[in-house]
Amino acid sequence: MRVTIYTDGAARGNPDGPGGYGAVLSYMDAVGKEHIRELSCGYKKTTNNRMELMGVIRALEALNRPCQVDLWSDSQYVVKAFNEHWIDNWQKRGWKTAGKKTVKNMDLWKKLLEVMAPHQVTFHWVKGHAGQAYNERCDLLATTAADGENLCDDVELN
Repeated sequence: MRVTIYTDGAARGNPDGPGGYGAVLSYMDAVGKEHIRELSCGYKKTTNNRMELMGVIRALEALNRPCQVDLWSDSQYVVKAFNEHWIDNWQKRGWKTAGKKTVKNMDLWKKLLEVMAPHQVTFHWVKGHAGQAYNERCDLLATTAADGENLCDDVELN
């Protein structure tokens, strides 16, 4: 099955303000009908980069079987980590950057690798706020979640 996913993250008062993520998953069934699923959640204190990663993680977790995934994000942090092999180098260096500092958001990067494993994921960058309908929808989902009530705690994932 081929699935297209758009994700976005938002944070108010980055870092350590409220934030949220949004994701839109789309696939065509056997008769050519498009099916859409939307995901979002807000967090009390977080960062934009954590929310960008959480959107990707939660979207991939929502898949119930191995898929070919085209994943679109306006986060160069996420897209370049895979397309420019940053993540491979981080792992080779024991989760250290080229400057020998611990990789930020290591818990989320590790979780993302875990949830990606059953799928074939291709990362694509989309310019944010440029009128792409699903990217705009993800932005609305993320910001609405960040501005919502009953926000979750952003805790390290294991």
